[in-house]
Amino acid sequence: MARGPVLFDLEADTAPRPAVTEAPPVPDVLQSVPQGQAMQAAAKLATGKPSRLMRWFWRLLATLVGAFVSIATWNFVTDLMTRTPLLGWVLAGLLIAFVVVLLLLSMRELAAFSRLARLDGLRHAAGEARAQNDLGAARAVTDRLVNLYKGREETRWARDRLAELRGDQLDAEGLLALADAELLGPLDKAAKREVEAAARQVALVTALVPLALADVAAALTANLRMIRRIAEIYGGRSGFFGSWRLTRVVLSHLVATGAVAVGDDLLEPILGGTLLAKLSRRFGEGLVNGALTARVGVAAMEVCRPLPFADEKRPKIRRIIKEALGGLFSKG
Repeated sequence: MARGPVLFDLEADTAPRPAVTEAPPVPDVLQSVPQGQAMQAAAKLATGKPSRLMRWFWRLLATLVGAFVSIATWNFVTDLMTRTPLLGWVLAGLLIAFVVVLLLLSMRELAAFSRLARLDGLRHAAGEARAQNDLGAARAVTDRLVNLYKGREETRWARDRLAELRGDQLDAEGLLALADAELLGPLDKAAKREVEAAARQVALVTALVPLALADVAAALTANLRMIRRIAEIYGGRSGFFGSWRLTRVVLSHLVATGAVAVGDDLLEPILGGTLLAKLSRRFGEGLVNGALTARVGVAAMEVCRPLPFADEKRPKIRRIIKEALGGLFSKG
């Protein structure tokens, strides 16, 4: 038998081969997995900043419109007082009342910003006292915390118990942990309930309302309301502009850290490993948007809380998502 290389004539091979166009397309896995588009759009809408030129445009436009409206109103009132004095004085009184209400609203907004700044100052002071283990600074923080909640009847028992036990604490860490457990423990539970309710609402609206942009509007509205309620729970009751600024701070932090994204790993406690891909697109988007709302809520708790969370007491996002969304859909 002769030995050597063996040659195959490829041109003579007449075996049928599948055409390239007949091959099935590769499925786009990324497109089939819900990405939480409503929450991502709401986050971009809340955190987007116009350019400096656009800011000057809106400022000048508001100034010009305000000037025109003021001059036209003044001329109308003075002319009416000349023609019909009684109606002119009535309209002048209404305008004065409107200006007074506008000033009161402005004062309320300033007070809201002051309350939010007070919470922020407490949180920083507590962090410094804990880092330096300064018992005197921790006692000062505790006194400020008690004064913050002294007007709220639901905290009376917690304040009395804190006053009873604080003398036994000999270091800053123990005193701050006691104040955290007694005063802020019940408030944390109330804030978690608000987060769970908002997550369920966003999930249901996204899954059941097919209207375009309705899910974005519902997500933004629910998150604004949730952040405002969390601020009220912790003592930072805010007005419209304060709530909007607080929302921008929370969402800007999440966008900067890349937390406005979620995958199967975050929803696994609810759905199991592969069930998300088997759900319809709308239901999958609803669950993802609800999970992202829970993330926003936990971030709002960290921003609004007067004491920073200890590592072991920081809310677990997966647990909150499971409690909020676990009952909406069955695991099948």
